[in-house]
Amino acid sequence: MSTAYIGLGGNIGDSRQILTDAVICLAQIPAIQINARSCFYISTPVNAPGNDYVNNVIAVSTRLEPIPLLHACQSVEQKFGRERPFENAPRTLDIDLLMYDDVTYNSPELILPHPRMAERMFVLLPLLEIDSEISLPKIGKLKDQIANLSWQKIERLHNSSLCNGPCETKPS
Repeated sequence: MSTAYIGLGGNIGDSRQILTDAVICLAQIPAIQINARSCFYISTPVNAPGNDYVNNVIAVSTRLEPIPLLHACQSVEQKFGRERPFENAPRTLDIDLLMYDDVTYNSPELILPHPRMAERMFVLLPLLEIDSEISLPKIGKLKDQIANLSWQKIERLHNSSLCNGPCETKPS
């Protein structure tokens, strides 16, 4: 089994419910086991139009290789009406494969680790909630990137029934 980190987000419709349901859909795939879920975070779009996003990150164990896992994620996006009318368009659901074990992969379809994850607070905070010591080649510990992103507005949402991390036991 491999470990993968998957980022979810959306800013059209009831995003909290859509993200909750998307995680349930991923968990129903026999080759995927959900190991950890971050709380929900709300953030302003980065280089994109539209309403604020709701985001979270999950850690999974999977028997799927990276491309089949990506396709499984895209299939779930389609179930929730994901459209791609233009780059960075508002969306009901966006699912990104962030990391897959220590694999470095570069193809037209998939780049691992995700090439912009260290530039996005809405990825880093939920990811670090799951694994505070995670690091990337050529970048180092991701927690050291937080200070560079302080300009990005983000807030952890309270009473997130999806998370199984610190927000269940500690107030923010």
